[in-house]
Amino acid sequence: MGSLGKEPGLLQVAIVGTGIAGLTAAIALRRHPNINVELYEKATELKEIGASITLGPNGLRTLQRLGLEDCISDKVGYRGPNPISRFYRHWKTNEIIGEDFYENVSEPLHYTARFHRGHLQQAFLKHVPRDSIHLKKRLVSATVDSQGGVQMQFQDGSSSRADILIGADGIRSGVRTAFAPNFELKWSGHTAFRGIFDASLVDSIDGVPLDSTHWWGPDTNFFATRLAQNLFTVQGGIYADPEDPVAISKFRDGAPWDQEANIKILREKYLDWNPVVKSLANVTPDIRYYPNYFCGSSLPTWIFGGRVTFGGAFATGGSLAIDDAYALYRALLSVFPETATEKPSSEDILRALKLYEDTRRPHAVKLLKVVHVNNEMKTRKIITETQETDEELRARAKRGSNTTWLHEHDVVKSFEEALAASSRA
Repeated sequence: MGSLGKEPGLLQVAIVGTGIAGLTAAIALRRHPNINVELYEKATELKEIGASITLGPNGLRTLQRLGLEDCISDKVGYRGPNPISRFYRHWKTNEIIGEDFYENVSEPLHYTARFHRGHLQQAFLKHVPRDSIHLKKRLVSATVDSQGGVQMQFQDGSSSRADILIGADGIRSGVRTAFAPNFELKWSGHTAFRGIFDASLVDSIDGVPLDSTHWWGPDTNFFATRLAQNLFTVQGGIYADPEDPVAISKFRDGAPWDQEANIKILREKYLDWNPVVKSLANVTPDIRYYPNYFCGSSLPTWIFGGRVTFGGAFATGGSLAIDDAYALYRALLSVFPETATEKPSSEDILRALKLYEDTRRPHAVKLLKVVHVNNEMKTRKIITETQETDEELRARAKRGSNTTWLHEHDVVKSFEEALAASSRA
């Protein structure tokens, strides 16, 4: 049986997953001279699945704080010409009916940016040593051993041991399954259709906004934006009763994540929308399915065996996972300063993980409650066949998304508050 691991004198951290969450965690923790990070990825090559990703001011601030200005520059991400967080247009008339404004964002580099996931991953990879990434490593089991470490077994027969294990392996996390096997995932009833293509395909369409734009309709939405490197992306979708057997068969079980979908679904869904949206759907060459899953309930703890925690294993979104990584780095630094001559004790590691949890879990729980409420409202409308009136749609757009608390969240302030609270305890 093969074994993986390096430099036993350093604090050994294993990260499962090499997406945005895992790579950000690796970059953050590698700032510490006495932490060695190894990443394990089940894929055969380093290729980020999915389409585009949006990073808000909170995530962009954190990436800059980590010295990753090159990863969030306009060569990698796209920002519209107007310093406005979100534009909402009417599905039929195409008029602007709502805007979300920044409350505390003055640095242009922190304006909401849209990325191709592959571009962002490749930018991150420039900051992670290639020999610290182990491919074809599908986690099959993980346990905390009697010596206080975490033993991992992989499908290829190899094994590895670490002082700390971080699950950053997405919505279907193997790490989460190992330590919280009864964790419940639910389909929200929403399945997105996304496509990415060369931006030249939209040149012949009159009126395509330069700003990233959401078109809101009575029963679904449409999103379109330019991306860096002359790309363009669109996203449509359907909302259905998540308990409807027909919908489950067609749009959940029959729509595997990141699998090719019939382009007719997109074009027919937006056939009666305004000419810009209809034209964007018509020039989109292909789309892929992305069923939306969410956490059925929040776990009472993010810490297992005093040595295991989660990063991007709750599908909470790019910027949240980025802030998770930074908070974990600060928490470990609080018990394991760079000048330390010995590895932290089990008690120190547990204290750091608890500090990380106290910093991030309340924020995630708040988001989960909002998700539950929104999903329940949408499902109730579908079941009761309640149609939103045009007046209600316009009023909703005028109110905006009311997500400043999420997109402008200050992870540094939250960490310092959690640290102060732990010191008083």
